Amino acid sequence: MKSLKPTFFLVALLAGPAGGVLAHESGHLEGIASQASKAVNASFDIVHTRISTEGNLAIFHMAVSGKAGASRPSKSGKLAGSSVFSYVWPTSLDSSVAGFEQKAGILAFAVTSHGDFDDTPLFDENGDGKLDNDGDLWHSHWVVLQPDPSCGKDALKVVDIPEGSKPRLPKTWPGLPILIDSPGWTPTFKNEMVEVRVPFDDIGVVKTTRFDGVTAALRVNASVHNPLLCVVDVFKIASSDLSLPGKVGQ
Repeated sequence: MKSLKPTFFLVALLAGPAGGVLAHESGHLEGIASQASKAVNASFDIVHTRISTEGNLAIFHMAVSGKAGASRPSKSGKLAGSSVFSYVWPTSLDSSVAGFEQKAGILAFAVTSHGDFDDTPLFDENGDGKLDNDGDLWHSHWVVLQPDPSCGKDALKVVDIPEGSKPRLPKTWPGLPILIDSPGWTPTFKNEMVEVRVPFDDIGVVKTTRFDGVTAALRVNASVHNPLLCVVDVFKIASSDLSLPGKVGQ
């Protein structure tokens, strides 16, 4: 398995055939393109990703070579060792933008599916009147990531909250002992595309951010303890090297 290497803030931009930055004729960067790969599940084979703005909305967009959202992890019947599939936009935004402490780690926006647990306790995604049984439906999160050797060499985890500590957390934090937010913004899937429209109080902070696109699998630790949630397999990285070459378009 490939590990998600914590080399998010490299200076150089990728210029080879595996991935590159697209631009309008006016010169404004509009996203990251990547060649399709037969070695990657088509549902997670990123061919383009971007973040754009519209008023106070940031629009997170990703396109794959197959049908986005078609593959979801199989249920294991228990939380320990269960899998999470994800479409992720790692960003250079400070973690405080999403309601966490400043400089807590790498702030990433993610769309995830996991059939063995529900981490959106404020929302009833499947409309059945229950709040705790729809984790398998694709939904959105903010997560804060940091490298942790316990997850594997050069691998990342969602940052754990040590027992007894009380860090700053978003109002829609789902109660898990990790730096995760469940804001309830519903992803839209259409053919090869997944898109989420995310409101910001200050859209200006988004307009200067850098980003990348990643599809990956995470796994809940068998001990259900620190580290609770590790990145265990990377399906594809839009830039190929996590250099965050994307600039937000308008």
